[in-house]
Amino acid sequence: MRGSWRANRNPDEPRPERSRPRCPRWLDAKAREAWARLVPQLDRMGVLAKIDGNALARYCQLWSRWRKAEDFLAQNGDTYLQKDAFGKATGVKAYPQARIAANLSEQLLRLEQHFGMTPAARARLSAPQQEAPQDDLRSRYLRVGG
Repeated sequence: MRGSWRANRNPDEPRPERSRPRCPRWLDAKAREAWARLVPQLDRMGVLAKIDGNALARYCQLWSRWRKAEDFLAQNGDTYLQKDAFGKATGVKAYPQARIAANLSEQLLRLEQHFGMTPAARARLSAPQQEAPQDDLRSRYLRVGG
């Protein structure tokens, strides 16, 4: 009896132009691949606006760096043998890429949550459904409340 979920909505929430942003030229090849894979999916979900281009570019570039760090770790392992000046093993040390990958993973998760790219984030999102074309008489007739 606390009221409807609509009671908490902000009636003055900005509504940016809903369209696909352009892929920036400065993205590297892996980031461009991520862009090409994500933009159509986010657009279909109804969560993408033109103004989101910078955040999405940042996500794609971070994803590219994370992928490179993960590729390095897959090839070399997480640690290496540390040696002294005489070549004697003195201990095991983690590659810097392990920490880099972990930090990038945290940053990616935050951005994924903003774009609704995790199951929990999608449960909290509500995106307006795309309306049917206005000239479609059948869809206008069947539309509830319109």
